[in-house]
Amino acid sequence: MLDHTKYLTEIANNLRKVVLKSANNAGTGHVGGSLSEIDILTALYFSVLNIDPSNPDWENRDRFILSKGHASLGLYSVLAERGYFSKELLDTFDQTGTKLQGHPDMNKCPGIDFSTGSLGQGLSIGIGISIGAELRKKNFKTFVLIGDGESQEGQVWEALMYAGVRKVKNLVAIFDYNKVQLSSMIQDNIDLEPFAEKISAFNWNVIEMNGHDMGPLESSLKKAYHLSGGGPVAVIAHTIKGKGVSFMENKFEWHGKAPDSRQLAEALAELEGGQAK
Repeated sequence: MLDHTKYLTEIANNLRKVVLKSANNAGTGHVGGSLSEIDILTALYFSVLNIDPSNPDWENRDRFILSKGHASLGLYSVLAERGYFSKELLDTFDQTGTKLQGHPDMNKCPGIDFSTGSLGQGLSIGIGISIGAELRKKNFKTFVLIGDGESQEGQVWEALMYAGVRKVKNLVAIFDYNKVQLSSMIQDNIDLEPFAEKISAFNWNVIEMNGHDMGPLESSLKKAYHLSGGGPVAVIAHTIKGKGVSFMENKFEWHGKAPDSRQLAEALAELEGGQAK
């Protein structure tokens, strides 16, 4: 178990480097939120989801929706590492004609189950996919990763209410709760607390954990996977924006910019020194 957890942690740490290098190469990218979500995505794609990278359109695969679509670099890095497409393609991120758009495009990139970017919509989409699966007597799971700033959108709460009332099955909503958004801390804008209690009041099963502690994170996601067979499950992952790079952590200034060459070298030195834990 420890070796498996270490393996996943090492993958996530290496993918943080990939995110930073890709953002630097493109001169753009939402680095902060990509770094906060990497551990979650690593656990999902390397341990939890039932998927086949060699057949990305497999009908019975589990679905994943990155509702916080601006953090696409994190997802692209994981998909490349998992074998959905060549790692060299990451060098084309957000360039003209690329498959790797600034926001995920299901018509261009293998492994993208739905195009996202307009905040607040992902959970509604996930509900529709889950209901459609039940009508077709399919048992695949649908996971939706939602940002905390995004969770200030009313549509998120309408979707939470609907799924709870209808007891939508095989649906898991993961909240990347790094508590930092575009230009402020969450609590200084529209505070979400008491977050877990609010979601629970909408008849969701709620699980909370440290979104960077790989062992409990993986276990919690697997627990959510199985519990979702009886109704919707929300996973609140307490994370750190810019996780792994000290000068980026908890800084809203790193929501949507790329590191320059000096900053990249400094960040990589930290990560290669094992400081991302």
